[in-house]
Amino acid sequence: MTKQVSGGPAEGSRYEIRLGTHLAPRWATWFDGMILTRAADGTTVLTGPVADQAALHGLLAKVRDLGVPLVAVTQLDAERPDTASTRPGGAPSSQDA
Repeated sequence: MTKQVSGGPAEGSRYEIRLGTHLAPRWATWFDGMILTRAADGTTVLTGPVADQAALHGLLAKVRDLGVPLVAVTQLDAERPDTASTRPGGAPSSQDA
């Protein structure tokens, strides 16, 4: 049996979305059950499960609609090896970018 690899997020993955400003706690309900944490560096971190790629795009559209800077999107439970994969000749693969 062959395992298919897709470029999108794994089903039911947890994500961390960092915004470049503090959001008031009342915005937590608008972000579909994500945990809203105001960091000391002036950013807001949204953390929680995202059902699929469409749901992730929906969350990012909400960030866009708010007009706040998007700093980073990180998949928290990605299945990645501890070492970087390389192509023959030692060059990093395009997935390492």
